[in-house]
Amino acid sequence: MSRVPRLLAPLLALLITAGPAQATDTNTRLEVGYMPILPVAQLFVMEGEGWPTEAGLELELTRFSSGPAMVQALASGELDVMYFGIGPAMVARANGVPIKVLAASIREQIGLVARGELADTFARVEDPAEAIARFTEAQGRKPKIATFPRGSVPDTVLRYWLIERLGVGEEAVEIVAMGADRVQQALLAGAVDGASILEPILTTVQERDDSARVVARADEMLPGQPGAVLAAREKVLEAHPEAMRKLMALHLRATEVLREEPERAAPHVREFVGKRLIGLDTVEAALRSPSSNYLADPHAIREATRTMHDFQIAQGTLSKRVDLDALFDTDLYDALAKELAGP
Repeated sequence: MSRVPRLLAPLLALLITAGPAQATDTNTRLEVGYMPILPVAQLFVMEGEGWPTEAGLELELTRFSSGPAMVQALASGELDVMYFGIGPAMVARANGVPIKVLAASIREQIGLVARGELADTFARVEDPAEAIARFTEAQGRKPKIATFPRGSVPDTVLRYWLIERLGVGEEAVEIVAMGADRVQQALLAGAVDGASILEPILTTVQERDDSARVVARADEMLPGQPGAVLAAREKVLEAHPEAMRKLMALHLRATEVLREEPERAAPHVREFVGKRLIGLDTVEAALRSPSSNYLADPHAIREATRTMHDFQIAQGTLSKRVDLDALFDTDLYDALAKELAGP
């Protein structure tokens, strides 16, 4: 069940507040690590709506600038719950951190936005590999493509596209790693020719630079590409089962709002993303973007996660193979989906 139909919203709200009769797991405090990015917007919606308090949950939020920073915090014993990319989740598990991926948040959220001469070349040349080659020949240099640090989802998707989809190899472009704020600044300043990146940067750059356009979406770059996920430490799942059931219900409820009511979600998202420097209209446009494919069903990203995992092993960004069956724990999602489905 990747989508909760609107008619189930009242039932889902009831499930959040009414747990099993024997449950005593109320007013539970959970340390939640997150990145201020659109792919984890479920967290921003539930916080903005005040749902955790209504459900008896106290979420202590800690903001991180990158997935690797969250992995370091996890390795140090911090955090109970994580909203971050599937890439860092695999890295954490590979490094021996006992976490479980409980739900998906989004998939196919990466896009390649190009500007200036690179965008013009892509507009004239249908084949992406040929477009890259023609740009390089005409400009006397490789196109500079900004993205997040190596091993991140945007970086991995870019490299997969170049190597596996286009067959030109990662050396066909100059990949420049940087944080989210710097990616947008570099694009608007003309310091790079493009970026493998996510919303709201895709929308913002196109609004502010008339030459910019998205030249490839994730379904072309890495079909079914897994994005951000909801994850938790194994000990938290064992110690607070009812709290985690409620958090899962909140996650599904927020996913429904993101899919069905982006105008309702936008103000909440804006509080967390872009330091409120992005216009509300831009945030709403980003939530409606073809790159904002929100879902909760963890089963929907399993196959593409394996594809990404195997590619990262080949790239050396994963130190060792991860048992994906051990990484994913769909029990909470499956049980709630069954409750919502009814008899």
